[in-house]
Amino acid sequence: MNIKKHIAIIAGGALFGFGLAYSGAAVPEIVLSFLRLEDFGLVLVIGAALVVTLVTYQLTPKLIPKPILNGTFTTPSRLPISKWNVIGAVVFGAGWGISGICPGTSFAAIGMGNWPILIGIAGMFIGAYVYGTLRNKGLTGIE
Repeated sequence: MNIKKHIAIIAGGALFGFGLAYSGAAVPEIVLSFLRLEDFGLVLVIGAALVVTLVTYQLTPKLIPKPILNGTFTTPSRLPISKWNVIGAVVFGAGWGISGICPGTSFAAIGMGNWPILIGIAGMFIGAYVYGTLRNKGLTGIE
């Protein structure tokens, strides 16, 4: 990977993290009040992100012939939804609802100095490890 790609990845991650921090999405109390339907500020953040993504995916391939960092523009294929997608979504949602953090926001929260979030990050890694172990033993039905 060349230096331009590394710089683009770091810049994109930093921009994403700053956006999460600025919007309040990296503050578990704000997320939990959103999930309890008490504060709808994050609805605007999510809506704005969807609009930016939609416009970017629709217009960028028409405005420039190929991606800036090489490669090609592709349209994602539609994959069938399996029971494992649903189970994963339920587990993710339950963890998000209990802790008020998800992987992206948890790392942004660390950048904001919220060190207790490390407990939630440890839980994410433990969950991923348990899933990987079960999958390798053939207990998940996914290969």
